[in-house]
Amino acid sequence: MQVAEQIINLIQRGYLLKGTLLPGTRGLSQLLKVHRNTAVAIYDELASQGWVEILPNRGTFVLVPEQRTAKITASAQQIDQAYTYSKTTGFPFQTSLHLASTTQITTAKYSLTDGKPDLRLHPIHQFSKWYSAAMKRKTLINKWNRVGENTHSIFLHQLCNYLNATRGFHIKPDNIINTRSTEMSLYIVSQLLIKPKDLVLVGQLSNYESNMIFQEVGASIKTIPVDKEGLDVDYIETHFEKGSIRCVYVCAQRDYPTTRTLSAERRLKLLQLAKDYGFAIIEDDYDYDFQYEGSAMLPMASADANGMVIYLGKLGQSLFPSFQTGFVVAPENLILEAKNYLQLLDKQGDLIQEQMLAELIHEGEISRLIKKNILVYKERRDVLCKQLKKYFGDKIHFETPTGGLALWLQFEPKISLVKLTEAAEKDDLFIPKTILYQDKNTCAIRFGFGQLNEEEIEVVVEKLYSAYKALV
Repeated sequence: MQVAEQIINLIQRGYLLKGTLLPGTRGLSQLLKVHRNTAVAIYDELASQGWVEILPNRGTFVLVPEQRTAKITASAQQIDQAYTYSKTTGFPFQTSLHLASTTQITTAKYSLTDGKPDLRLHPIHQFSKWYSAAMKRKTLINKWNRVGENTHSIFLHQLCNYLNATRGFHIKPDNIINTRSTEMSLYIVSQLLIKPKDLVLVGQLSNYESNMIFQEVGASIKTIPVDKEGLDVDYIETHFEKGSIRCVYVCAQRDYPTTRTLSAERRLKLLQLAKDYGFAIIEDDYDYDFQYEGSAMLPMASADANGMVIYLGKLGQSLFPSFQTGFVVAPENLILEAKNYLQLLDKQGDLIQEQMLAELIHEGEISRLIKKNILVYKERRDVLCKQLKKYFGDKIHFETPTGGLALWLQFEPKISLVKLTEAAEKDDLFIPKTILYQDKNTCAIRFGFGQLNEEEIEVVVEKLYSAYKALV
């Protein structure tokens, strides 16, 4: 391939003209000191791209492929700008402040997240074999060529079985769609559910990404207090009238960002309120699989007999992002409409991913991988808690979480978190602004530890403490 690219370069630059006779394969192999089979492969590659013509018993001759696209001649007034691309449009279009990027650029060696898993735990060698096997399935091409399916895929059946076994559901494939991510799931649900100026209730600090999606569809967002038992459901009953609420967005397993779990009593009350007030519950269960002590609380959707809950989740969070999939569980009529939106956004889907995940669920590999990784993350959580107590003592407050990949780290007395991040970055530690929470009542960081191993956790906590000392 390298030699073929070099010969193409010579042809393009005019060193080898059309009709030039190239050396035979024996001469080329001697000239380049490569095997003759390699020389044959070089000419075959050039011929397949149309750069040379191989004539039996005569030799290999250079061709110059016809230019398939003609250049557009610019007007005389703009001849100097004819082949540069404009930075701005010549027409107006609608911009959105809600979707402004939150990405920050850094050169720091270490960085924190809001609780992402460690992709280094992905079983690369096993997955390369499984992926290769999935690619070789004879049924794969047939699935791609089918215009429509009258039956549900094997993957949806396996996903239903998995969710029924792990989350207490009693669902069928008609109650579920799979998407590329939780964000795509929430976007589709928002398009179906929310009209401009509809009232959406979220937790007091809430997830900025979900808020961006709600604001983009024109929702009016109001916040609800969060305490040790999670979202304050009584507040909804005392501050809002029946019929005024469109939906309540809740992370029932672990509130984002505080990691508080919604109590069983409040779950039941929220379900009853949804029925009485006529609002939908969007239950985002983003980290259900990461449970260290006890059992994870079953989703509200598993106890929903009135069709009030739309359940969002993700499968394969310990895998590379290309192998992860989001899903929506809801009553059949909403899923049918959601599929129409999904056809617009992602008609192609990923059959290889679905084939692999179906087999991994069926063979129990997903469950085994989760169990292995939970032991790793639990050890990392314990190391982090130990290091934080060692360095900060009573200067910070946190509760050791029973699950999840993040700690809710509160500073007392309060400090300037922005200045803390500036001091930390000077010491090669990047703390994104999206995990900082500061107002007159709050001074906290959602400290994600999942992506850091034990040695990295020790280094990061030491650097964070150094920045803290420099600040106070």
